[in-house]
Amino acid sequence: MKRRKFITATTAAAGITIIPRHVLGGVGYIAPSDRLNIACIGTGTQGTRVLLQLLKLPEIQIVSVADPVKEDTRYQNWGQYELRDNIREAIQEPKWDEGVEGCRAGRVPAQQIVNTWYGKQKGMKYKGCAAFEDFRELLEKQPDIDGVVVGTPDHQHAQASVRSMQKGKHVYCQKPMTNSVYEARLMSDVAKKTGLATQVATANASSEDADLLCEMIWSGAIGPVREVHNWSNRPVWQSGFTQLPAEEKIPDGFNWDLWLGRAEMRPFSYGYAHTVFRSWFDFGTGALGDMGCYSFANIWRALKLGDVHSVEASGNTVVGLVNGNPEQLPYLSHPLAMNAHFAFKARAGMPPVDLYWYDGGIKPPRPAEFEADGIDFDPDGLLFVGDYGKILCTFNGGKPRLIPEAKNKSYLKPPATIEPSKGHYQDWIAAMKGGPAPRCTFQSAAPITEALALGIIAMRTGKKLVWNPESMTTNVEEANRLIKPSYRQGWEI
Repeated sequence: MKRRKFITATTAAAGITIIPRHVLGGVGYIAPSDRLNIACIGTGTQGTRVLLQLLKLPEIQIVSVADPVKEDTRYQNWGQYELRDNIREAIQEPKWDEGVEGCRAGRVPAQQIVNTWYGKQKGMKYKGCAAFEDFRELLEKQPDIDGVVVGTPDHQHAQASVRSMQKGKHVYCQKPMTNSVYEARLMSDVAKKTGLATQVATANASSEDADLLCEMIWSGAIGPVREVHNWSNRPVWQSGFTQLPAEEKIPDGFNWDLWLGRAEMRPFSYGYAHTVFRSWFDFGTGALGDMGCYSFANIWRALKLGDVHSVEASGNTVVGLVNGNPEQLPYLSHPLAMNAHFAFKARAGMPPVDLYWYDGGIKPPRPAEFEADGIDFDPDGLLFVGDYGKILCTFNGGKPRLIPEAKNKSYLKPPATIEPSKGHYQDWIAAMKGGPAPRCTFQSAAPITEALALGIIAMRTGKKLVWNPESMTTNVEEANRLIKPSYRQGWEI
């Protein structure tokens, strides 16, 4: 039994009081034995961005990382030198990667970042960060880990999360939860069975604006909500492929077989890896899954949604020249743009509601209130339509306000009744220590993830799907074959 668990158990049994060590050590002091040991699985660009934030949290310490890529400079930034500059600022190293061309990430850079930062902390006893190629080896050789942070490509989220929970580790998983209906349900079931603390990285759901949005809708600010429109300017990565990428030589230090995981073996290409993985059905979830998980988390919460009833979707088309003649080409990946319609039945005193998704720059019909306010569509956004009015938000549900703007002058915001979040990471950390469950647990995120994955399946099949959550089947056999992914030998879960 670990020391902190032993203290909790023996104190309760003996009925004695122990003065907390942080009191003896001064304000803000956290004893080394009270820090939670964390492993970061997946340390590409997004995994590294998360790692930088975790380094600053005194309640935890990162003790190991894992990634099939040793180090590579062909990752993609969100702007020139974006990741490098973030690293420099976070660990106070103004010359980090000076002279390095490209965007460097992988398990070795992550290990170097962790060791550099903790090495600067006075009075901190730190043994160093271990680095592994295979996260399964990490789980076997690092038994003292309390929790893992999963930042792999989407198709490996369930692999790392389920195997970690089976080892008794709490899990913080990058969004989207997975790109598979079956795996979303599996992750939820395993989390429920183990009772471990889980959280999906949709931090906007832990914001004050998210609470305000819920309170506005629950207080009847616009009456019963019957429509929701959600639009995104994504994808902002290469997408809409009509042919497979050309084979390239596997770079040194890049374990391509391990990176593929459960997916079918294919020749290596950077056209599959790093940021571009989002575009391929086997690896990612397109713009809908990658971004919809953010906004849908608040839509689900505000409207008290559960399982989706039906889904239909369509993607844009592309025309190329075949033998010199124009011909519509079939996509081999997520399209450049798509829309989707999710229908929900009445529930908890709320009427049926239709949720409409648009990406790739597609927008919903322009509300009349836009003309009254003299405003136009932002590149992305969220609109709730009720019987008595409309609420306009940023894409993730931020800055909720009535439209037209004149309505806000006489509108009295409802009193705050929701217990505020301590922060998305902090809520997960508190749950690991026995506190209340975070807002985006695997159980609460599973119906959202299932709906997103069904939206992709509906687009791929071109059929309207009616979902039966109990049997995990639809009314379309072709779609049912896509509910559960195929697994290479050794990757079954």
